[in-house]
Amino acid sequence: MPPGGSHAGGMERLRVRVRGTVQGVGFRPFVYSLAHKFRLGGFVRNDGEGVLLEIEGEGAREFVAALRRGPPPLARIDAVEMQRIPALAETIFSIEVSTSGETMTRMSADAAVCEECLDDLFNPRTRFYHYPFVNCTHCGPRYTLTRRLPYDRAQTSMAPFAMCEDCAHDYRDPSNRRFHAQAIACPRCGPRLDAPIDRIVGCIHEGGIVALKGIGGFHLMCDARNEEVVSNLRRRKQREAKPFAVMVANLATAERIGVLNDASRELLLSAARPIVLVDKSMDLAPSVAPGLSRIGLILAYAPTHHMLFHAAAGKPASPSWREAPIDFALVATSANMNGAPLIVDDAEAREKLRNVADLIVGFDRVIVARADDSIATIIAGAPAYPRRGRGFIPEPIELATDGPDMLALGAHLKTTVTVTRGREAFVSTHIGDLDDRASVRYHAETVARMLDILDARPACVACDLHPDLYTTRAAEATALPVFRAQHHAAHIAAIAAEHSIEGPLIGAALDGFGYGEDGGAWGGELMLIENGAWRRIGHLAYVPLPGGDRAARSSWRMGVALLAHLGRGAEAAARFPQTPMAPQVARLASSRGCVRTTSLGRLFDAAAALLGVCLEQSYEGQAAMELEALCRAPHATPELFSLMDGVLDLSPLFSRLIDGTLSEIEGADLFHGALIEALSAWILCEARRRSEKRVALSGGCLMNATLAQGLVVRLREKGVEPLLARQAPSNDGGLSLGQAFLAREALNAGWSG
Repeated sequence: MPPGGSHAGGMERLRVRVRGTVQGVGFRPFVYSLAHKFRLGGFVRNDGEGVLLEIEGEGAREFVAALRRGPPPLARIDAVEMQRIPALAETIFSIEVSTSGETMTRMSADAAVCEECLDDLFNPRTRFYHYPFVNCTHCGPRYTLTRRLPYDRAQTSMAPFAMCEDCAHDYRDPSNRRFHAQAIACPRCGPRLDAPIDRIVGCIHEGGIVALKGIGGFHLMCDARNEEVVSNLRRRKQREAKPFAVMVANLATAERIGVLNDASRELLLSAARPIVLVDKSMDLAPSVAPGLSRIGLILAYAPTHHMLFHAAAGKPASPSWREAPIDFALVATSANMNGAPLIVDDAEAREKLRNVADLIVGFDRVIVARADDSIATIIAGAPAYPRRGRGFIPEPIELATDGPDMLALGAHLKTTVTVTRGREAFVSTHIGDLDDRASVRYHAETVARMLDILDARPACVACDLHPDLYTTRAAEATALPVFRAQHHAAHIAAIAAEHSIEGPLIGAALDGFGYGEDGGAWGGELMLIENGAWRRIGHLAYVPLPGGDRAARSSWRMGVALLAHLGRGAEAAARFPQTPMAPQVARLASSRGCVRTTSLGRLFDAAAALLGVCLEQSYEGQAAMELEALCRAPHATPELFSLMDGVLDLSPLFSRLIDGTLSEIEGADLFHGALIEALSAWILCEARRRSEKRVALSGGCLMNATLAQGLVVRLREKGVEPLLARQAPSNDGGLSLGQAFLAREALNAGWSG
């Protein structure tokens, strides 16, 4: 009997609106099957607000309860709204054509290939055998191939690929897992790789570098166990020391390389498949992550990746190989040069990567939106995301209250864009540092795409307080009122946004550089935010910043600066004999005209330099990361800091580091231990003065797991709950979220621009 069955007395018809992540996740097929189960008539369709359905029959109420209880794996239901309407005595349930209109729904993020599709991929009896683009309603690309909503094939980069008879049959069959799977394809009708898998694996085995197109862009891949090829990749990519991620086949292989716990295993196996930072347990090539104790691991997530590992394992027939350790690991790093955006176009890859990769492999499906791999870590016992990209974008962060649409442009480093709509904040994928024209274009493209796909109409645009940033000028070039948010206030506001905080909040913003209200170089601040306004209520003691931005790259300069700050500048030449300019920099640091900073990030640099750990940095945060890698048992001795009127002075700690009696490990332990004690005392003093039971902790320095964990423990011991970034990055990747939050709060409080 068709859905609906007999319509006796007592029937009702319900119109049901479902909001959330309900397009591109198999929601309409799920509703169809559920309606069939409950013998209901009606229809379901996608539209600009999500999914709309009408149901009619005696089991209508039970249907709605089941819908709430067990949606498809990738769906996220935010709201189910119902109203009774006149019955039509309808006996058939159908899936109707999507309608457009103002977009109030959202698409789902890209998801790793599911186990059922992997079964198809390695089953010779299916037409998807060894087809690298197999997918279904439960997995595969979504965001990266969607041009517009509603999510239908015609709105994606799969539109040029007409379904063959078999795929069309699966697409129309309600009992099939690929019923209305918009990206369905097979070897007869779908995209194709430029090169066979055996050739790719052969190139890697022979010590070559492969540029392989993936879900969100090209990866550069090579054998992670081969030091010669990894060093060669560094040279060709012009990436001196920044760590590479390593891709492995499965969890069993990951267990051999990294130290995993339940939280990291869950992250690795999640549908988002982020890069997960874990302690190393087995050495790969030394150049994979030089000077660091942690490594970034990622599990294969696209069918192509699984085919590579299958071929490397000798093409075993038994499916058990998918669970067994494999002696094969791949460097998998974004294919870009000198900080430029991730390459997504095949022609661009052939042009720009010809001197980097020995083999370039693309395919004939367009990547609509770039998406770098996300990076995840465990901070104080829970996940945190230094980089939020593929697998999480465009999932929104829910805000405490409704409000006007906002656009926030971020700052300069690790830039993201945020658009708010109603109670949702959509933080863009990682854009990167805005150091070149390509990155600036990518930023502008991201703004345009987000506003378009969300149908957002911003009431104002928010940017950083710094007057000379590209993002500030871009904000000023719009026709919207411009809200300028102080850098560290935005860091604290981002925490308030994702934790749904209403009312005043104090927090510590601990990072490298942010433009202060006095025009100075801030970076270690206690802030109070309320109603879109902010106030600096404490800071680290100022120290010299000789050379300005150059001090962030040459950590020896900060070592010299601390010598001069403590009246020991005359020792600079002896302490840094390899840097002839050390005496000159010491004199600059001692002068009254030298720029000064409160940056905690620069104090990490100074400590690393004074301990001989890192004198020059080839990537942001290198000195701090290498210093943390040496830390074994952080501890502190009394009187390593002073605190007066909200100013925290760490001069006693640096006097101890300078005395020359500590090894690198001893110095790292003492530095981290003293920071934990000093910063927690500083924060607690202000929290107690204001009778606050919660504080925000944000800024790039909170990516240091040792520091973050120590602060969390100390603050909780004293009855204060620390709020950390859990959904957006605590580094500058979360600034746009904080800017949008502050601007919206200010508008609600009466700010008019």
